[in-house]
Amino acid sequence: MRPDPHRSTVTSEKPKLLLLRSPNVDVAGVAQALAHVFDTIEASPEDAVAALAREDPRAVLAGAGDFLPLERELLEHQSNILLNAIGEGVCLADRTGRIVWANDRFRSFEAILHKRLADVVSTAAAYFDSLLNRRRRKAEEAGEGDPTEANRGFLPPKRYNLALRKTQRYFDCIVTPVFPPAVPGGAPPLRVNRLAVVIRDVTSRERVQRRINALDRAGRELIHIEPDVVRTMNAADRLAELEKRVARIAHDLLNFDHFSIRLLDDRSQELKVVMSVGMPREAIDIQLYAETEGQGISGYVAASGQSYNCPDASADDRYVFGMDHSGSSLTVPIRLFDKVIGVLNVEAEEVAAFSEQDRQFAEIFASYLAMSFHILNLLVVERSTTREDTTGTIQGELAASLNDLTIDIEQLKERCSGDQTVATQVELLLKDVGQIRSKMKRVASGPQTLLGVDEALADERRDPVLRARRILVVDNEPTMLDTIRDILKARGCRVASAKDGATAIRLLDQWRLTHDQTEAFDLVISDINLGDATGYDVFAAAKRVNPDLPVVLMTGFGYDPHHSIVRASQEGLQSVLFKPFQAQSLIDEARKAIDPDAGAAPPRDEPADDSAS
Repeated sequence: MRPDPHRSTVTSEKPKLLLLRSPNVDVAGVAQALAHVFDTIEASPEDAVAALAREDPRAVLAGAGDFLPLERELLEHQSNILLNAIGEGVCLADRTGRIVWANDRFRSFEAILHKRLADVVSTAAAYFDSLLNRRRRKAEEAGEGDPTEANRGFLPPKRYNLALRKTQRYFDCIVTPVFPPAVPGGAPPLRVNRLAVVIRDVTSRERVQRRINALDRAGRELIHIEPDVVRTMNAADRLAELEKRVARIAHDLLNFDHFSIRLLDDRSQELKVVMSVGMPREAIDIQLYAETEGQGISGYVAASGQSYNCPDASADDRYVFGMDHSGSSLTVPIRLFDKVIGVLNVEAEEVAAFSEQDRQFAEIFASYLAMSFHILNLLVVERSTTREDTTGTIQGELAASLNDLTIDIEQLKERCSGDQTVATQVELLLKDVGQIRSKMKRVASGPQTLLGVDEALADERRDPVLRARRILVVDNEPTMLDTIRDILKARGCRVASAKDGATAIRLLDQWRLTHDQTEAFDLVISDINLGDATGYDVFAAAKRVNPDLPVVLMTGFGYDPHHSIVRASQEGLQSVLFKPFQAQSLIDEARKAIDPDAGAAPPRDEPADDSAS
């Protein structure tokens, strides 16, 4: 019962007194004499430690001859309690590895570890002996009195690592030499006979480190992209190869089997899916933006830059949609040079499937993802820039020669002005020089051009597949837009052009709303990088109007910063043209998109069937 604070705190309970039975002490008499002060407990010297632990007495009464052994036993008992409480294996061994004393934790280790430890202790004893001998020799060489006195100094402990391969367990082992107390006038030790060993189970730490090392190796493989290999791939092939590597690393090292990667569109702040594994179509189609509220966990992570572990998807208001039966999710930002460029979202059917360690690994993985996307884009830009620099140099080198050739032809024209045949030949030469200049200028302009334009425009035959077809061409580069329009018109197409994504989408939506066949399109040809929109935006708008409407995308040197090609390819993209491409390739791809069974356009020396209405 709790004492009343207003009453006296004096209690009737008496402190306990432990009496050690001894032939020289009248224990019964002492107990009777002190009964009014203590509750007395009797115990033999052999049971004293157990009685102390059980009864917790305030004082002990013992004969003089029994006190010192009890004190030593108490100290040893307290030392055992302390050494057993530290949670690490501790033992004292001789130099052969024989265990003299060990705490409970050490005794719990498997027998194979005890055997391996004996070898470690023997090795450590030899190591410490060598240190003692080296110290003694230095003292002898320095003439510092009795060289054995040098061995009285401290020897630092030695650390060893033990690995049990069969059970995949790992231990840290710290061995320290133990010397007997120094005796005045006694000789210091010449070798180590006792060693204290502390052994720590570091299996968890080691496994984490090995997993990090494996992830680091895999990450380096992920970003090690050979430039020569990349240059032979188009944008879809490059991202397909990257996706294959990402999926393998995620499965083998992280146990991530259901995930998606969204990259941030700087212009619109939309998080666009560029890669997904094991995720349903509904989850991929959700539009999310980098905002802390109302845009799910992915939007929050992209906006805040903070990772988010959702242990229970059903109880989290931020969770939007993932797997069909998602129990939990983990979402981390993808950072490039401290800038969030996207998010990695991982799903699991189990509740609380992701630990703090999983978060750390996912963030490491995300950093490699950022670098791999960055390197891919750099390689493509480098390819484009190199091409432009090279063609610019060639154009400059040939300019002087073409100028000289033009002057010579003009002089020849004046000398032969009376000869009509020669004059005609001279005019053809001047025309050829002009075409060379024009072609060099187009090539030097990099990807914003077509090849073989003069030949394509010179052939004015109507194509039976393309004739009277209404085609929407979208490109924010005026020269490219005009060139494609002219080539298609020369084949009999009716061409509507749009200089930006917004105009193209408006034209498509207008057709969708009015159902006016005069506004219908048979084909859409769009550049990927439109400035105000992406090729995928135009593709999606076309599919909203008519799922069967064919679409051809174009890109310069395969540059696809928003990964429109991969996303559109997953949804039925017909084909991709990589600038600069041949004008004839444009015609062939347009024919194939409109009529897959039509085949390539007939050769120029064969008359085309112009009977189609």
